[in-house]
Amino acid sequence: MKVLHLSTDDFSGGASRAAYRLHTALLQCGVDSSMRVLVHQTANAKVIAGKGPRSYITKIKDKLAQKGRAVYRRNFRGSSPIMHSFGDVSAGIVNEVNASDADVVHLHWIANLLSIRDIGKITKPIVWTLHDMWAFCGGEHVVFDFDVSARFRTGYRSDNRPIGESGPDLNRLSWESKRREWSNQRFEFIAPGKWMADCVAASALLKHHPTHTIPNPIELNHLWQPIDKSFARAVLGLDQQKKYVLSGSAGGMAHLKGEDLLNESLTKLSAHSSDAFELLIFGQSQPLAKIETPFKTRWLGRVNDDHVMRLIYSASDVMAVPSRIDNLPNTAIEAHACGVPVVAFDVGGLSDIVDHLQSGWLAPAFDTDNIAHGIFWVLQDSARWAQLSSHARKIAEQRFAPKLITEKHLEIYQKAIAKQLTTSQDV
Repeated sequence: MKVLHLSTDDFSGGASRAAYRLHTALLQCGVDSSMRVLVHQTANAKVIAGKGPRSYITKIKDKLAQKGRAVYRRNFRGSSPIMHSFGDVSAGIVNEVNASDADVVHLHWIANLLSIRDIGKITKPIVWTLHDMWAFCGGEHVVFDFDVSARFRTGYRSDNRPIGESGPDLNRLSWESKRREWSNQRFEFIAPGKWMADCVAASALLKHHPTHTIPNPIELNHLWQPIDKSFARAVLGLDQQKKYVLSGSAGGMAHLKGEDLLNESLTKLSAHSSDAFELLIFGQSQPLAKIETPFKTRWLGRVNDDHVMRLIYSASDVMAVPSRIDNLPNTAIEAHACGVPVVAFDVGGLSDIVDHLQSGWLAPAFDTDNIAHGIFWVLQDSARWAQLSSHARKIAEQRFAPKLITEKHLEIYQKAIAKQLTTSQDV
């Protein structure tokens, strides 16, 4: 079987890393897997990057279209600061995809690689892993799903636009374009966790398409496994006696990733003993503007080497993931693979990773008192921590092992191929 993965890139974010991990896991299982991306960041020979061939006339048309989009979007004001993609940008690779010898096309995060219309033009069986909510929303990549009247549930109508949004209703136009362009497509969707699967089932656009819950794989035998804590701390220059709380930088998604909630929780935790704990933050260097934190904070900067990240996880005592909403965060899976307990809010796909009181702590949504208690509970008893660490590693082995995940994907690929063949015969 030949599988072609389509992803905007192959390393920069959580979605692209998950796609690349699946690609390499399939290769290791003997599947002829390849990736087509817009930006190439790994050294894998089976990953091809760049835009499709474009004539001089096409380049001129693209520039004019880009200017037209900028004018049209100038007056759009969204109600959410979270990223929007309106699905009108294409890298021009659809003909290449359809002419390839791939048996199945696997979509991942495809902003600026495929337009809405491009996806409708793909003639091969399509499997699509939903790394965020864009496929069944308008232009939003993430919306809060707590509201039963959310537009992705009810449809994007002219009378249900959220307060705070103004200008042309680009979200509605994008959603209507998806409904129109994808009307004849037969998707097989993969949700990394139960929460995302439930969102698809509740969506007005895609609820009639089959959705399978399959988590993202992680390599467990050579890379993502525990390192002796004392050794890891010695390499990183950390104090052997401190308790380290690890968190990833939210970048431009501070509200979504709950940076303010983590700071509240740590302020409450500092009442126990501010000298015993330190905060490690990876993904960002220390800001120029001073940020008040209740503990001494070490900014580890952007880490592009997984071997260094393995050291960081192994040196830590607990991973804090205070997201307001999250799909199936790689950081929580990586932490568990390295034997690190995770403390998080019980939202999104985090309950698919963390077993409450077994591999970490799941706090009721946005209860900062409870999450502070959870961090302290993990750290206060060394014997209990050892049990949590052991169970965290077992979870990684039992739920995210590549062999298990690839077998499930191969079943879905076969279903997609068989369904397309049956449809062709009926026509």
